[in-house]
Amino acid sequence: MTDAPNPTPELTPDISESAFQHSLEAEVAALKAQLAEAQAAIPAARDAQLRAAAEAENRIRRAENEAAKAKKFAAEDVVREFLGLTDSLELGMKAAGANPEGVAKALADGMAMTLKQLLSALEKNGVKQIDPVGQPFNAEHHQAMSMAPSTEVPANHVLSVMQKGYLLHDRLLRPALVVVAQAS
Repeated sequence: MTDAPNPTPELTPDISESAFQHSLEAEVAALKAQLAEAQAAIPAARDAQLRAAAEAENRIRRAENEAAKAKKFAAEDVVREFLGLTDSLELGMKAAGANPEGVAKALADGMAMTLKQLLSALEKNGVKQIDPVGQPFNAEHHQAMSMAPSTEVPANHVLSVMQKGYLLHDRLLRPALVVVAQAS
C-alpha cells in the first residue's frame, strides 16, 4: 500500500517566534503613532469646522443686511422724482402768496394743502427735508452756491436756502443748495 499524502501538512514557521513578536510590536507601535497623530489633528479639524460654520453664518448675515438695505432704499429713484414736484409746489406757493387776494388766495391754500400731503407721504416713506437756514455749513448735506456777508448769521453758517435738500433714511438724496455767510 502506498501512503496517501497527509491532507493537513504540518506548518513550519518561516520566522522565529521572537521575530514574529517583534513584528507585532512594531506594527502596534506604528498604529499607536498613527492614532496619536490623528488625535492631535482633531482640535485643528474642529477649529476649521467652527471657522467654516462661522464664516457661513457671517455670509448669511451679510446677505440679509444687503437685502434689507436694498429693500430700504429701493424707492430712492421714485422718491427723487417727487422732489422736483415738491420744489414746484413750494415755488408756486411763494408766487401765489405774494398776491393773496381772490383766486390767488384759494390757489395758495390748495397748493399748501397739496404740499403738506406730499411732504407727509414722503416722510412716511423715510424722506426728510433739509432746510438748514441758520445752521453751520455741512459739506455732506449742503452745496454752497455762493457766499455773502452777513451780520445776522455767523460766518460759515447757512444764510439762505436756494433749494432744499432731502435725505432718505439718513442717505443723502439731494444736497441743499445754500448761500453761506462769510465774515464781514
